Amino acid sequence: MFVPVRRDADPLCRYGSGQWMGWLCGLLALTAVAVAFVHRAHAHSLDDIDAMLQSDEKYFQPIDKLMPEFTLRAADGRVVRPADLAGKVVVLHFIYTSCPDVCPLHAEKLAEIQKMVNATPMKDRVVFISITTDPAKDTPDVLKAYGPTHGLDPVNWLFLTTAPDQPEDATRKLAEAFGHKFTLTDDGYQMHGIVTHVIDRQGRWRANFHGMDFQPINLVTFVNALSNNVERPHAEPEEGWLAKLKSFL
Repeated sequence: MFVPVRRDADPLCRYGSGQWMGWLCGLLALTAVAVAFVHRAHAHSLDDIDAMLQSDEKYFQPIDKLMPEFTLRAADGRVVRPADLAGKVVVLHFIYTSCPDVCPLHAEKLAEIQKMVNATPMKDRVVFISITTDPAKDTPDVLKAYGPTHGLDPVNWLFLTTAPDQPEDATRKLAEAFGHKFTLTDDGYQMHGIVTHVIDRQGRWRANFHGMDFQPINLVTFVNALSNNVERPHAEPEEGWLAKLKSFL
């Protein structure tokens, strides 16, 4: 099981000070994270990863089907379809920005996972997507402001909403296609569950992580496996990103 590294647990970090020491301690912590999830992800097939997660992560649900089709508009105005995401591992969830409780907490948990992913070469192979289920209120400007508020890095994070000619409930119906509902209530809120969907580089929906009690390292392990295509024969880990990290050190 992944154990976070405390800065005060290392003698160098405990007694050092200054900007240089802070940078070095951060690098040591990143190395520990890297070793932890590469060790967990060292398997011969995605079946091995699935079996490991089904044993260790009770909120993990393996799936193998095509991602539901959609045509949506990004906050910057461009049109986005599943075909546009080919070659990327997609970590996707549904939100609405006026949600008073679980939506912002979910976004912030995924922001934590994004930081872990973006500290590795996976950064260029993974995209995080938030789809609003309240397009009438969640205008592009509202969505653009939501990201920085909750720590989301726009470098590989997309906010999607409906196009002007689409019905208002289009994204709520898309959520249903992904297996859960956002149900409007009389007070203007939406009743819904919390699910993180993971899609592989070929556009196949491969897993759900339910709720917010799953271990971030488990989702990162799964994303790492998909981003490195572990289903096919592959080089030894020494040729991967851990080797690059070792050479940097």
